[in-house]
Amino acid sequence: MSAKEKVEAVHSEDVSDVSLPHDGITVEEGHHVEDKKRARQLVRKIDIRILPLCAFVYMLNYLDRSSIGNGKVLNEETGDSMLQQTSMSDTNYAVAVSLFSLAYALFEVPSNFIMKRYVRPSIWLATLLGAWGAFTIGFAGVQNYAQVVVLRFFIGVFEAGFFPGIVYLITFWYPVEERSVRIAFVLASATAAGAFGGCIAYGVGHLNGDGGLEGFRWLFIIEGAITVIFVLPVLFCLPDYPTRAKFLSEDDKKFIQDRIAVKGGGFTREKSKRREILATAFSPRMLAHYLAYTTNCVPLGSLTFFTPTIVNGLGYTSIKAQLMTVPPWIVGYCCCLFLGWSADRMNARGWHITASSILGGAGWLTAGLLPADYYTARYGCLMLCACGAFPSSGPLSAWVTCNVPAIACMGIATALNNSAAGISQIIAQWIWIPGESKEGYPTGNFVCAACSFATALLAVGMRINYGRMNKNGVLDAQGKERVWLL
Repeated sequence: MSAKEKVEAVHSEDVSDVSLPHDGITVEEGHHVEDKKRARQLVRKIDIRILPLCAFVYMLNYLDRSSIGNGKVLNEETGDSMLQQTSMSDTNYAVAVSLFSLAYALFEVPSNFIMKRYVRPSIWLATLLGAWGAFTIGFAGVQNYAQVVVLRFFIGVFEAGFFPGIVYLITFWYPVEERSVRIAFVLASATAAGAFGGCIAYGVGHLNGDGGLEGFRWLFIIEGAITVIFVLPVLFCLPDYPTRAKFLSEDDKKFIQDRIAVKGGGFTREKSKRREILATAFSPRMLAHYLAYTTNCVPLGSLTFFTPTIVNGLGYTSIKAQLMTVPPWIVGYCCCLFLGWSADRMNARGWHITASSILGGAGWLTAGLLPADYYTARYGCLMLCACGAFPSSGPLSAWVTCNVPAIACMGIATALNNSAAGISQIIAQWIWIPGESKEGYPTGNFVCAACSFATALLAVGMRINYGRMNKNGVLDAQGKERVWLL
């Protein structure tokens, strides 16, 4: 039996004598319809327990990560921005954020390894959440560049494993064709964080001087405290594995595990073999995945850390710039959800990533070509940019989990893929050159455009390759038949 036939027959009964009931539906078809209905009911139950909580805490992750971008320019008209109060230069700021990104890249794989081998997801994710929340609050007391660098590095250490940990958790609960939209739902909360972060920073900017604290210090205190508060909900409410879920019957647990196992997924502590690890880390097609995520996350990192700076460069004051960052994030949020849903439904991740990346690239390219004083047109380009990087991240992340060479390497693959974001963020720190603010940051715009178009080309290549692999019946690293997702 081919892999495709196995997929279609996964929940069908082995009926030797199929009779035809009076309504014209075979017994086998009846069982299939019943299993589909049961699957929908269970998936809704799982969604309610996993997705809202994961999305909300990932929004907190992005709020705390991007708050340094808001604090960088907040209240600079009165000399109270973070850079002015700590006597930091723009280069110092870029170094501090780069060290965060370095920590982010280095600690992804170890974090997922710990979660796979030693600590349940709820405990590990709650630990990470509490640690970076505490360091974020500590950021409110920074007085100099050295303190900023040290605290920012440790925030990167603990934030590093959070998103790959969530992606890894999703593979425990959902089959491959249901992952993109759910990863996109979690990722979309990052765009919501951009919108909320702008609103919060706008409000906090008016607290400048209250209690003897500058506005950026209030920003870190408020956002860090909210993060720490949500440690307990993650610890006690986030389900770990189907086998431990108290809200499922034993029969339901088996049903969920069986449907996930068809195309690869589910939790395992099985040790990966050397050839499987090498295939996951170094095979050309997996390197293409990691490279595509790297190029995609350069514009994504630019939006995360420099949206207030970009908008400030469009002629707005530092406080109003915080508010003007909100509309692009809202546009990105809607596009992110739609793209994730459509990519799963049509099994066309490659084409969706291509279209989104071309749209985003067009926005960056046009913004770079327009005169610096075309503020309205360049702000419209920022809307297009938001339609590119974030919406593509969900399908890109899910695509890796769908086509990992061996299931035992799922944690490694998701962590390596997300480590690419750390590399991208380092690049993003250095392309927005302060001396180019009056020119409209041409270097930043053109580099982001090039990265967006590169993502589109890589997505096309991977899509064609997976189609060819399915046609030729290529086996996975364990020698098993697979249907490679497109």
